[in-house]
Amino acid sequence: MIGNFIIVAAPSGAGKSSLVNAVLAGDKGVKHSISYTTRAPRPGEQDGHEYHFVDVDRFQAMIARGEFLEHALVHGNYYGTSRDWIVAARALDTDIILEIDWQGAQQVRRIFPDAVTVFVLPPSMEELERRLRGRDKDGEEAIRQRMANAADEIAHLAEFDYVIINDNFEQARADLAAIVRAARTKLAVQRERNPDLFSAFRAI
Repeated sequence: MIGNFIIVAAPSGAGKSSLVNAVLAGDKGVKHSISYTTRAPRPGEQDGHEYHFVDVDRFQAMIARGEFLEHALVHGNYYGTSRDWIVAARALDTDIILEIDWQGAQQVRRIFPDAVTVFVLPPSMEELERRLRGRDKDGEEAIRQRMANAADEIAHLAEFDYVIINDNFEQARADLAAIVRAARTKLAVQRERNPDLFSAFRAI
């Protein structure tokens, strides 16, 4: 059996990670794919928890060895998803949530066209900037760069299956949790996970 693949993308500051973490805390049937990155850890971040932090030389060597399912240069830093981890987790019928940008989502969907894709929007660009400044994690130059990139990222909205507007956090969390649960009820998934039942009903 094969687990579901849920891809969540958003402009930086839209609340993607907070929503994903809240869903993971309430649903033990889904696991989080931890990406590799060349950016420096922020205060409180731990290697192997938020990201696998590596230097540029190691990241490029991993690219050369074909170890990434997808990778991209975002805000001046590399990010990538381990191919082996994804393949092994899905083979164990584990549902996976993957946080990546639109570039990564395009790459993954070419390989896994059955992936469920979700884009998280802020309620406004003004609110996005307020959140970026309020989290006090980036300098002024980084904030300007993230805001400049946000419009380009949002321009790829139509490539995604679902859109969640993160205005009310609890509602947005419930929406993402509902998408994860709904993915488990797709015909192809139910048929593969319950072959005896479908056989008994002579369902195709």
